[in-house]
Amino acid sequence: MTGSSGNVEIRKFDGSLTKTIRDSVAVEEPLEIQVSSAAAQGSAAKSVSITMRTPGDDRELALGFLFTEGIIESADQVVSVLHCGQQAAESGLQNIIRVEIDPRVDLRLERLERHFYTTSSCGVCGKASLDALRVTGQSSLAHCQASVSARTLVKLPEKIRKRQPLFVATGGLHAAAVFGPDGEILIVREDVGRHNATDKVIGALLESGRLPGNEFGLLVSGRASFELMQKALVAGIPLLAAVGAPSSLAVQTADEFDMTLIGFLRGGTFNIYAGRQRITET
Repeated sequence: MTGSSGNVEIRKFDGSLTKTIRDSVAVEEPLEIQVSSAAAQGSAAKSVSITMRTPGDDRELALGFLFTEGIIESADQVVSVLHCGQQAAESGLQNIIRVEIDPRVDLRLERLERHFYTTSSCGVCGKASLDALRVTGQSSLAHCQASVSARTLVKLPEKIRKRQPLFVATGGLHAAAVFGPDGEILIVREDVGRHNATDKVIGALLESGRLPGNEFGLLVSGRASFELMQKALVAGIPLLAAVGAPSSLAVQTADEFDMTLIGFLRGGTFNIYAGRQRITET
């Protein structure tokens, strides 16, 4: 299952409002991510995040989130990932996913406090956000020498669109994709949120033992935010390409950690905001 869509009855205006049709819309439901550990006091599950997501690939979403937030460092540290809780009345889904962590892992949930200052609306300066990445041990990706040609890059959006069935059906979903230097699309995930789609692909890489992703690139629909740059950095992916515009803090992050940042990748053109050395002419 890669997500879901539903049908609603709408009135369509095409000169008049007399036409009633069925339309497909993307499903959006909350997902609560919990962590538990036998080493924790009382071994009770603790809620660490509630996100609005498109159901599907919830396991990858949870693992990708916990990895990019520094709660886990490898798939081996996870004992189990299970849905739990009551089923939602409308969808029949269990919208709680519980991740049991190996008791030998030192759970440092205070790292999640980073969320208080990494959103674009928080009003805290970019320096604090970049300092937080340094504190968690993130280092330069200058050693990642993988490159991709400009001609390969401009073909990626169309190749990925062909692997977005829910976007084709609803027009309301973001996508994240991992690709190789030859342009091969390795993983595509869809979600109502760009950050969720990115967590899903990183979770898939984590489970398949392909992190750090030093030889990969990440393509996201929409804009390139600091949060997406942070997730790519933690996953060791040196190149982030976005269909939309990057934020100023995304550019600063790319410069700080020697990453390549591509924006406005559409219509056969793109802009390079950082890391020109990884993009070749042919």
